[in-house]
Amino acid sequence: MAVRNVGNMRKICPAVLIACALVASPRAQSRLPDAQRKAFDELLDLNVRDGFVYYRALKAERGRLDAFVNALATVSVDSASREERIAFWLNAYNAIVLQTVVDHYPIAQVSRAYPARSIRQIPGAFERNTHHVGGRTLTLDQIEQTVLSTFQDPRVYLALGRGAVSSGRLRSEAYTAERLEEQLADTKNECLNRSTCVDVDRAVNTVKVNAIFSWREKDFAAAYGDNAPALYSTRSPIERAVLAFIQPKLLTTEREFLEKNEFKVEFMPFDWSLNDLTGRGR
Repeated sequence: MAVRNVGNMRKICPAVLIACALVASPRAQSRLPDAQRKAFDELLDLNVRDGFVYYRALKAERGRLDAFVNALATVSVDSASREERIAFWLNAYNAIVLQTVVDHYPIAQVSRAYPARSIRQIPGAFERNTHHVGGRTLTLDQIEQTVLSTFQDPRVYLALGRGAVSSGRLRSEAYTAERLEEQLADTKNECLNRSTCVDVDRAVNTVKVNAIFSWREKDFAAAYGDNAPALYSTRSPIERAVLAFIQPKLLTTEREFLEKNEFKVEFMPFDWSLNDLTGRGR
């Protein structure tokens, strides 16, 4: 009888062990739970105004932010639609930036190369510190350069809230697959209406544009360079891309100024000052 029991256990144990392993290991999810997405959307709605963040208030309720970032680790979006994947990675990047700032807030100054309290005062914030997202281990720079770049839509770079004054305006809502095109169009239009992103300065005969255009030069050139008016054919690919990008929103006086084709295109220094609303009259 004892021998038969041992034999049965030998047959049963492998199956039991496999089942136990499946229960113990985190399982990849095909999509982020609706409750988590809603929580992140609410956090942005409560704590973000015109791209600036109430970091002190966000830190006080960081539990929901941490829960959202933790939930990103086991979500697999590889088989999701293009819109779902873009929305997922934009939200992931922006949430991780918020968490990175909150982890160190108020940020101590360690370098004179960047403004005090800047996210750049956090060692390795973009290029070295890794995060578990979508079943991968990535830095913020890798999310931008190796994941978002594959979608070949440079508007995504303006949708990234880099925790800085010169970054694209962080929205007070999460990105969603259903509204992605509308949200990215708004992101582009917001850039065109903000002098820290694009500034046609007739007084000094210059078109000044955000440094993000130069950082992602190849992406912008590939997406917009061929759409520039023929009169700019002798200009560089990135200049043609910038001119095509801003063309739909130009005022009549600006259009007439640019048609002379005698202006310079300059990239503005990027302002890494923290986009912090705390203490600004809340």
